Amino acid sequence: MATSRIVNMNAATAPVFPGETLHVAAASDGILRRPAARVISWIVCDLATVSLAALISLELRLRVFSDHAGAFDTISTFLGREATALAIAWFACLLVIVSRSYGLYGPMTRCSGLHEQRLNMQAALTAGLLLAGTLYLTRLEIVSRTVVLLTIAITAGLLAVRRGWWRYVIYKRHEHGVDVRNILIVGTSHVSKSLRSHLEAIRHLGFNFKGYIQFSPADREAPQEEILGSVHELISVARANFVDEIFVATPCERGMVKRIVSEAMEAGIDVRVVPDLYDGLAWGAPVEYLGQFPTIPLHRRGLPVTEQVAKRAIDIAAALLGLVLLSPVLLIIAILVKLDSPGPILYAAERIGKRGRKFECIKFRTMVRDAEERKADIYHMNERDGVIFKIRNDPRVTKLGKILRKYSLDELPQLYNVLCGEMSLVGPRPPVASEVQQYELMHLRRLAVSPGITGLWQVEARQDPSFDSYISFDTAYVENWSLWLDVKILVRTIGVVLAGTGT
Repeated sequence: MATSRIVNMNAATAPVFPGETLHVAAASDGILRRPAARVISWIVCDLATVSLAALISLELRLRVFSDHAGAFDTISTFLGREATALAIAWFACLLVIVSRSYGLYGPMTRCSGLHEQRLNMQAALTAGLLLAGTLYLTRLEIVSRTVVLLTIAITAGLLAVRRGWWRYVIYKRHEHGVDVRNILIVGTSHVSKSLRSHLEAIRHLGFNFKGYIQFSPADREAPQEEILGSVHELISVARANFVDEIFVATPCERGMVKRIVSEAMEAGIDVRVVPDLYDGLAWGAPVEYLGQFPTIPLHRRGLPVTEQVAKRAIDIAAALLGLVLLSPVLLIIAILVKLDSPGPILYAAERIGKRGRKFECIKFRTMVRDAEERKADIYHMNERDGVIFKIRNDPRVTKLGKILRKYSLDELPQLYNVLCGEMSLVGPRPPVASEVQQYELMHLRRLAVSPGITGLWQVEARQDPSFDSYISFDTAYVENWSLWLDVKILVRTIGVVLAGTGT
């Protein structure tokens, strides 16, 4: 399988300056830059790894490599020696500095797994040599050389295992279509088609080809069904297809590329070009290799990776805890639904999730069994404007269903959807396919994140029938998302549920 090798590139947005030449900010996770949340996460992991390696080393020193283990009663006594603790702490600091200078805290796709392991080993050994030099110059004879050597060796091994495992997990997720980046390729030349084939052959890189963009009327070398639009429609097509990155793989005028980058920056979309076609276009920007294919990033937005991981971790923990603690309530509701009216206990409906993915959203059944067949007969009673269908006193709702809806108890089974990663605790409510088909381009923005059990609209304007209000609150959530916003929405949801405002 081909591997990826990508050299250092700043994860922040690359600015476009006016003038004759398009410049890209040159780039690195250099040690003088303020660390991003991703960098801080990796630093914490490395410090924890060194601490674990030190504990293992001390245990081995006491149990295996010491002929007079009685000299130390416990590991804690040995750790109490200030010189040894100071040496280990200095090694940890050196490891962080060296690792960052090697770019090991950058995006994983910057280098292949083998290259990353080589840099990882080199960082550990370099930090170890610097530590050895420090001990020699300071003449700290009290520090156990055995502990130092064991700590360096074990740290290198643990780092290799940890990074290898993390890369394996990410690769597997990408191969199954999870957390992939949707891309458009500008142009249909042989270079464009080669790039498309290359990225599809290396699935673990995490790119999902959506289609080609036609650069000129004569640019028709790709199948017509794979050409999604012209270069003048690029951003609209990108938004409609939830595109994360645009690859420019055909010769364009400098002004055209500048316009693409400028519009992509406003839309929050990344841009790359094939360097052979744009010699001198981006001074100071390094070449990044996707497999064996060279590209130059012209714009890259910063992603709150750490916050997103934290959000997912909270979702999993809360969903598991909720399903366990609420299991008696879920069982009682299930029995009552079965006794209340004929039909299944759970109702599973196809919904549209993040980036247009379809999934089965489950909830307790609150309507009669033939509710869908009767929808056409009562459609004239719809109380919402726009594409949403909602009736306050829906005749299809059962007696128990009215109570479940009033206190949102019918949505408790969606904790399972959260556990599966199809939904989140907080986010826009998942729409049905018929609603999405009527969306305008701007409305698709609400599908940029995972749908939620509760959301900003539910706590701010649940009784507002306006579709514009519904969309505006969901869009505001997407544009201003933070973990703190999720916490505030969850706290306010408790009051909304207890107030019984559901319909």
